[in-house]
Amino acid sequence: MKVVVAIDSFKGSLSSVQAGNAVREGVLRAVPEAEVIVRPVADGGEGTVDALVEGLAGEKMPVCVTGPLGEPVCCAYGMLPGGMAVMEMASCSGLPLVPPEKRNPRFTTTYGLGEMILHALERGCRSFLIGIGGSATNDGGIGMLTALGFRFLTAAGESAGIDGRAAGRVACIDASGADARLEQCRFRIACDVSNPLFGPNGASCIYGPQKGATPEIAAELDDGLRHFSEVVKHQFGRSGDQLPGSGAAGGLGYAFISFLPAVLEPGIALVLDAIHIADDMDGADFVITGEGRMDFQTAMGKAPIGIAQLGKRCGAVTLAFAGATADDAAAVNQSGIDAYFAIPQAPLALAEAMEPGRARRNLASRVEQVFRAITAVKK
Repeated sequence: MKVVVAIDSFKGSLSSVQAGNAVREGVLRAVPEAEVIVRPVADGGEGTVDALVEGLAGEKMPVCVTGPLGEPVCCAYGMLPGGMAVMEMASCSGLPLVPPEKRNPRFTTTYGLGEMILHALERGCRSFLIGIGGSATNDGGIGMLTALGFRFLTAAGESAGIDGRAAGRVACIDASGADARLEQCRFRIACDVSNPLFGPNGASCIYGPQKGATPEIAAELDDGLRHFSEVVKHQFGRSGDQLPGSGAAGGLGYAFISFLPAVLEPGIALVLDAIHIADDMDGADFVITGEGRMDFQTAMGKAPIGIAQLGKRCGAVTLAFAGATADDAAAVNQSGIDAYFAIPQAPLALAEAMEPGRARRNLASRVEQVFRAITAVKK
């Protein structure tokens, strides 16, 4: 029996790899001769760096960069075997880094992400996987690009700035100073939104309010991004402003596809490709996935569904385990998960159920009993 385990983290309780190892323990109790492969899982958002570094024997690279409000922020990215850098833009430019009373996307920047990329370039990295969810920014990526050597100038030839106000000020773009190493790079951007750069469904109007923008500020920023895209079209002939995802992270998606060798991809698909899990699934009898809470939203493209669909293409039976299952979780059965199971062995308070030691034991025990049932039926 071959079993491939790719289970999302149980946030606040078990990491992806810890949960996966608990599943492996349960399978081997029931089927000692089974081949069990554990792979890390993340969807490109929070936890992606930790999951891939832990699961693929990578290294955390600490770095201090410019935060969203211009102050120093100490964070880290992952360097994987083979030289791929894994980054979460939220670690240096994310909304949680801005106190609620200071949230205003006119004044936030992605400059720190550019500095993080430079740090990886200095270490020889030319392959990047970057999650861009959770941003505090609406600068069209101008901050990041400025850190990478691009210059954005006003009509008077002065710097347009690096925050959300810069896009509306840009009259000319000087790309001559862009870091030459960028041409050798490949950027794969985890992006799970389809918003265009500007307009009613664009970056400013849809996501600006949650970053502190009033309707007036959102309108100002939307006009700025529209203006910025016109400058880019006029100077470079590039028109990616209406492409799905160009409005992600306050226009950071647009910056990547317009100025760098980058592609935007669904987060879970990108991560699954990066860990080469399709190779592991070849010949697998079972694929095991799951997450902390399973409900109808799981069926809307979250990590367990991406794993289940890949498992189906490989001919495996897919089972899911969750810390809690909602009444509407049955929607996942229509999206590739053959059966799902709640982990708790008895009624527990949430804090008790999430205690890492208890969660690991309960998960291993539940998996063991499921696989004992499977082997009994096969006899």
